[in-house]
Amino acid sequence: MRFVRVLLVLLLMVGVAGVSVWRGWISLPPQWNPWAPLDVKAKPNLLTRYKLMLLRDDSQLCEQALSSSGLRVAPQADSPDAKCPLNEALRVQGGNVALSSSFLASCRLAVSFALFEHHALQPAAQTVYWQAVTRVDHLGSFACRNVYGRENGRLSQHATANALDIAGFRLADGRSISVLKDWPKDNQDARFLRQVRDGACDVFSVVLGPDYNAAHRNHFHVDVGPWWVCR
Repeated sequence: MRFVRVLLVLLLMVGVAGVSVWRGWISLPPQWNPWAPLDVKAKPNLLTRYKLMLLRDDSQLCEQALSSSGLRVAPQADSPDAKCPLNEALRVQGGNVALSSSFLASCRLAVSFALFEHHALQPAAQTVYWQAVTRVDHLGSFACRNVYGRENGRLSQHATANALDIAGFRLADGRSISVLKDWPKDNQDARFLRQVRDGACDVFSVVLGPDYNAAHRNHFHVDVGPWWVCR
């Protein structure tokens, strides 16, 4: 009984604190304020995933987060395709890092990609190589198909521009790092790729790489769908 009373008091205190922050009676740094927009350039914390979840159903909030990302994007006309309609899609053209080609993305995917670049990719490159990544090589994002291209089954996250397949990276000194060629090795390139994979798991819902299955031997599949998997 005493435990229940203590729990109720704690819940009441949390509720009062939450209302106080929401009403502006207590000021918190934006990154620790659950009602403040997501700042892509701020270091991720325990609230980052929560704020990413809010973007799924709030296009205005997502656009606000994207404006802090530094990504160059171009809005795309809505596509009424019966099987794979695209609404409010963006074409990501690059930012601080170049792309092997532009790609279609939902706003949420674009925001997560920007978080990945700022807080996973570049820190891993600086840690392992003491230099920046200048280009991301990818195999594409949008594809109107089922998972693994099967005739029957559920639609892939690629079918809603919620997924991207990343194949490799180019460093400032011109070196290229390939998921296919370098993942199996026991050297700094393999260590870099594993740090990149682990960092991606913090900002994407699903990350699948060579350790998952043979179909992903040459790329990291990253998406912002409803499931949480890091392999």
